[in-house]
Amino acid sequence: MKRTIALLLMAACLAPVQAAAQTKVRTCPRAAELKPEQLLGRWRAEFEGLAQGATVLLERNPRWEGRFSGTVNRNGARSEVAGDVEDGEFTMEESADGTRISATWLGEVVEGSCGREIRGTWEAEGTELARPFVLRRTAPR
Repeated sequence: MKRTIALLLMAACLAPVQAAAQTKVRTCPRAAELKPEQLLGRWRAEFEGLAQGATVLLERNPRWEGRFSGTVNRNGARSEVAGDVEDGEFTMEESADGTRISATWLGEVVEGSCGREIRGTWEAEGTELARPFVLRRTAPR
């Protein structure tokens, strides 16, 4: 009888702990489920064949709901960016002068990365210059 009461008390004490642990578990969204707002924050860009990378900051786009905008910083040289993600496909346009598109980033969110890695190709506008890139999240918003 004492053993049954002790087991019931232990179970009663563990239930809230287990429930709290379960609510803290975050699920990893599939690449196709990601929304632009889940990509907001600071990213590190690495380009194949280049020693120098870039820092990318993605923020809510004040003009277009459901899209992001931000900046690319390459060792002090800044460009503006705007883009979105749909069904795991990442598209971002870069503008060095804030008016014309100077480069395009096309890629895919890496499945299983929980939206923390994107791989694709960066291509300079009007040229044949293209480089594979990897974007890795360094800090959320």
